[in-house]
Amino acid sequence: MVKRPVKYSVVDAFSDTAFKGNPAAVCLLEKEEEEEEKDEKWMQAVAAEFNISATCFLTPISSTQSDANDHSVTRFHLRWFTPLVEVKLCGHGTLASAHFLFAYRIARTDVIEFVTLSGILIAKRIPTGSNNVDASKFSDGDPEKHFSIELDFPTIPILECESADIPSLPETLNGAPVVNISKTAEAGGGDLYVELSSGKTVADLQPQLDEIQKCPARGVIVTGPAPDGSGFDFFTRFFCPKIGINEDPVTGSIHCALVPYWSKKLGKCDLVAYQASPRGGVLELHLDETNQRILIRGKAVIVMEGSLLA
Repeated sequence: MVKRPVKYSVVDAFSDTAFKGNPAAVCLLEKEEEEEEKDEKWMQAVAAEFNISATCFLTPISSTQSDANDHSVTRFHLRWFTPLVEVKLCGHGTLASAHFLFAYRIARTDVIEFVTLSGILIAKRIPTGSNNVDASKFSDGDPEKHFSIELDFPTIPILECESADIPSLPETLNGAPVVNISKTAEAGGGDLYVELSSGKTVADLQPQLDEIQKCPARGVIVTGPAPDGSGFDFFTRFFCPKIGINEDPVTGSIHCALVPYWSKKLGKCDLVAYQASPRGGVLELHLDETNQRILIRGKAVIVMEGSLLA
């Protein structure tokens, strides 16, 4: 039996410029039966082959449903894998997957529901006005594909840290001035959450990755207030060598914890964040305090496409 090729694209998320933001490989399994054929072991092998921070697998759900406004909603199963493990929540992978579906007109509506290990996640296409877009700087060259995507994610609480959770952290961060250390409340230990004195310190940081590997948490989130006049509210970086990513270029999911923290500290619910990795990325953020949800808005650009043959 001849195997059906699996279409994929590599999408740079949280950037409108190629080779910036965070790359994700988005693979489309065209039928639900195909997802059963391509088991978890195969998906993990594909993610290891791409060897980037996220490889996403989309499978259409045959039925549709209507939202509260009686608009048709496109639905897909979505799974995310790093080179080493499957993860339960991935912001940039969700944004990249939504961009893939919108850009290739696979999604016929402006709203997509993703059924994931973290429940149902919503992605909406937000038009940005093609008249103001210089399409020549994008690899796909089609101004109809230039839009923002808004993700609706749950908030993640931040808890106090016990001393046993933070061994040798000053040395791990090469002596950077630490304002506060806490951790995210997630299954499997969550991430250490470290506030430094300034965004510049965050951007300049050169941590000891071998020490981060020893930390009891999944990874280390480092954040600090953005410099005056930068146009941003806070800077962030995320180090997670345990899951095969020394530094994640732009991480949507950690902002589910960052936004409530900075919202309370800065006294506002609308924030703009910059993830100050070498690739860099911009996230527009809103805290829905009533429903404890985070709206994460960003752009993306397709930089590669092809087929998996194995």
